[in-house]
Amino acid sequence: MLKLGVIGTGHLGRHHTRVASELAACELVGIHDSDHSRAAAIAAEFHTTAFPDMDDLIGRIGAAVIAVPTSAHHGVARRCLERGVHVLIEKPIASTPEEARDLVATARGRGLLIQVGHTERFNPAIRAALAVLSAPRFIEAHRLGVFVPRGTDVAVVLDLMIHDIDLILATVRSPVSRIDAVGVPVLSTNIDIANARLTFADGCVANITASRVSREKVRKIRFFQRDAYVSVDCSRPLAQVFRRKDVPPETLLAIAKGELPGGLETVVDYEELPLDTAEPLKLQMASFVRAVEDGRRPEVDGEDGLKALEVAFEILRQIGAHSEFGPIASEGGAARRPV
Repeated sequence: MLKLGVIGTGHLGRHHTRVASELAACELVGIHDSDHSRAAAIAAEFHTTAFPDMDDLIGRIGAAVIAVPTSAHHGVARRCLERGVHVLIEKPIASTPEEARDLVATARGRGLLIQVGHTERFNPAIRAALAVLSAPRFIEAHRLGVFVPRGTDVAVVLDLMIHDIDLILATVRSPVSRIDAVGVPVLSTNIDIANARLTFADGCVANITASRVSREKVRKIRFFQRDAYVSVDCSRPLAQVFRRKDVPPETLLAIAKGELPGGLETVVDYEELPLDTAEPLKLQMASFVRAVEDGRRPEVDGEDGLKALEVAFEILRQIGAHSEFGPIASEGGAARRPV
């Protein structure tokens, strides 16, 4: 049985610890956090061991979940990989594409696996939608959240928008050919609201909006393709598909002109997709454990995490290029507004 540890027991780390303690496919050996008292409390809650020394925990496990702050992802993940430990890293994979490339290369050189915690891939509404999507031509995503200090050490592009960047890259099997973006800081020293328009080589266009200063939480994404319109609400969750009926073009035109009776229901079939009820975080953890045990590619591997981060950094670069605040991101530093 795979021996697993959790490094970082903050908001997400606590949930990872809970899920690992409930998963029959692995053994939760223990947890570590720089805040030893918090780690001890979490360990007591989920009946595991708190290791004051991270390297002591790493030496006892075959896989680790890394839920430390983004700025520490590279250092902690590299220590695990160098000691032969597979890693599930919370998103984003690292602070910079340069760090991400180093982790991917290190894992590849040692025959180890990296899975990146883009949990939305395991959202039941997204999984149902992906099964019916083929060649989207236009995608629109809105991810809005209320302001909380946690996560403001990075721009909203890396905090929230990167979820939708990953989903879109997983859906559109074509290279990004152009990126246009705008963004502004509002309550933090980083970009708090951003919009990006991705144009792909195959002609598909994706419009993404992310905000962490909204009055309400919204996690919606809509896909338009030739034969269907797919609407996903990740929060509820809910996945809806609208397909055009096999109606002759002249009939459609006549209905549009009012020459024939009929409305949307006359020309469109509606379907609400059935959804799995499993918790996304639990599905993600189970997927990681299976990938390690079977030696197969994780559903969201290090390359996926790197691609999403590269697009996110290009979005930040575009924001900086057209911003009164100056450069926002570079290969060698964190995405941050100058203060």
